[in-house]
Order: sequence, then C-alpha cells, then structure tokens
Amino acid sequence: MTDLKIASSPTRTILIGTFIVLLAMGTRATFGLFMQPMGLHHDWSREVFSMAFALQNLVWGFGAIGAGMMADRLGSARTVAICALFYAAGLYGNRVATTELQLYLSAGLLIGLGQAGTTFAVILPVIARSVPAASRSTAMGIATAGGSLGQFLVVPSGQFAIDSIGWVDAYVVFACIMAFTVPLTWFLRGRPVAGTGPQQSMMSAIRQALSHPTFHFLFWSYFVCGFHTAFITLHLPAFVVDAGLNASTGAVAIGLIGLFNVFGSFSCGKLGGTHSKKNLLAIVYAMRAIGILWILVMPISPWVVYVFAGWMGLFWLGTVPLTQGLIAQIYGLQFAATLSGMVFLGHQLGSFAGVWLGGKVQALTGSYDVVWWMGIALALIAALLCLPVREKPLGIRLSPAAT
Repeated sequence: MTDLKIASSPTRTILIGTFIVLLAMGTRATFGLFMQPMGLHHDWSREVFSMAFALQNLVWGFGAIGAGMMADRLGSARTVAICALFYAAGLYGNRVATTELQLYLSAGLLIGLGQAGTTFAVILPVIARSVPAASRSTAMGIATAGGSLGQFLVVPSGQFAIDSIGWVDAYVVFACIMAFTVPLTWFLRGRPVAGTGPQQSMMSAIRQALSHPTFHFLFWSYFVCGFHTAFITLHLPAFVVDAGLNASTGAVAIGLIGLFNVFGSFSCGKLGGTHSKKNLLAIVYAMRAIGILWILVMPISPWVVYVFAGWMGLFWLGTVPLTQGLIAQIYGLQFAATLSGMVFLGHQLGSFAGVWLGGKVQALTGSYDVVWWMGIALALIAALLCLPVREKPLGIRLSPAAT
C-alpha cells in the first residue's frame, strides 16, 4: 500500500490542481489564435506554426515521463513549479522570437517542458492519491473538466487581448498568468512513500506495465485522442477562416468545445466510478467519428461549426479521467505519475502527427479534408483498441532482490 505525505486537504488539493490545469490548458488552447497575426507579422507560413506546435507536443510527451518520475521521486510541488517557470519563459519567448528557430525553441521546447508538469500526467496522480478509491474517478473528472473550463474562459479572453492590445502584449499577459501558478504549487507538496508491505521498484513497475498488452492498447488509443485534440485546437480557427467565416467564429468554437467538455469530462469521470472504463472509452472515440463526419458533409456556416464544437466538446477530454483511472486501477498508485507520463507520450505522438499533418496537407492540397477523414478512421480504430483492455488490477511483481 502506498501512503502520501502531503500538507493539504483533499479538497484543497483538488481545487489547486484543477486551477493550475485550467490555466495551463486554457493558455495552450489559445495558440491557434496567434497563428495568423504572428504569421502576417513575421511572414511565416502555416506550416511553420504546425511544426512548432508539433514539436511542442512531442517535447510535452517525452517531458511528461521525466516530470512523472521527478514527481514520484522528488515531490509534486517542485516538479510543477519548475515546469510552470518553463511555460512562462516559453510564452515570453514567443513574444520576442524573430526567427523560425527561436519560435521552435520557445513554443516547441520551453512550452512543451512547461506543459509536461502543469497538466494531466502529473496533476491527476496527485489528486488521485489524495482521495479515497471510490471518489478517485470523479475527482480526476473534476480536474479534467477544469482544463476544459479554462479553454472556455481563456480562449475568448485571448482573442479579446489580441484584438485590444495586440498579440505581442497578449503573450506577456499569458506569461504572467503562468508565473502566478508557481506559489500555488506549495499546496501540492508531497510524494508517495513506501508503506510497510512488499514494495516494487520503479523499473520493475515499468517492465511489468510494458509486458502487459493493456498498457499498449491504452497507449495507442491515447495516440488517437492526441491526434484529434491537437489538430482541432490548432487548425480549426484557420479552417473556419478558409471557409469564409471570420476569426471570432473559430475562437468561439474552441471556447464551446471547452464549455461542453466541462460536462463531458465530469460525466466520464463520474460514470467511470460505477461503469466499465474501457467501454466508456470505446463509446467516446466512436462518438468523435460522428462529430467529424458532421463537419465534413455539412455546408460550413457558423451554426454548423458551433454544433460540431458542442458535440466534440462532450467527448473531448473525457478520455483523460478514464485512461488515467485505468492506469491507477490496473497498475496502482505508487508510480502512477511515471506510468501516466509513459501512456501520455502516446497522446503526444498523436498530437505531433495531427498538427504536423494538418499543416503539411493543407499546404499541399489547400484543404484539410484528408486529415478530417483520417480522424474518422482513427476514431473507429481507437474504439476497437479499447475493447480488449483488461481492467483487473495487477498484483505487484517483485524483483528477485526485493523478494
């Protein structure tokens, strides 16, 4: 059994963790809004931003593994604080970047490292350890819903900031917002420590997970989640403008995704406490395919875009509490942040593919249609991958030395 030495109450841990995720995910969702004004100012193509955002997701994915290990070994507070500083530095770096390489270093490397420790892979295991097992799925659903609420609140605010003070100063505002989260990490201090029973080493836990087929099913289904969310977050505003609508329609659509996902994420977390998480995951992915088909076959208008946003929002990040809940349920909590980071790498590999392919295909064909169709096929594949997941908890496999 794993204990947690932490100086705050479960309720406070949930609130602070949710607030940090809200700011981190909300800020991330604004990046598509900066693409056009920055591109016009620096004469950068859409493909440049796609590569920067793709690198960011890749660094985020690999960084989440390191951040998870750091949180499990050294504590959550210092991990989240360091990553929040990286995030703020990257946002300010976007403001002063004048070359493509500088953009890749700020938006790709620094912000990617920042997101690794301020989002789900580290925050959700902290929350999961702070509550009883019966409330774990619901608590993670609350935190995930907070990330979506951030998208709803921050994206329209970001568009307002860009319109009123310009994209340069808007980046300064967002950098200050992320720096504000550093002192809040004091309330997340603590790390899991060994109990009195047989203990598993980190490497033993990793080897056990990698030898378990379910781990790979979760990894590759999460790949699809990342493909969808990153592609839509970055490219939907541009897709809307390409269709002849104004930029505010895209900003409102991204905000609506966040609003509807407040309900979607909370509901998935709540249902995950009483129903099969793998079956819920399969349903979520299948429903995404329907939403993408809608925007492909319907003539584009504001209301068509808003219906798409609302539908996708219901199934947007509901995958997170279900996937993270399965990791905790199957593999335990002792190294939950590490294993969550490893599975989250799959999500970010999908994010890399989604944003890069979006920019590349649009540059080659002048349209996003091929990527939308790919999104439908991948959604159905992910639904099938979830069905053979084994939800039964694994027993601790000890190394010979520990035995």
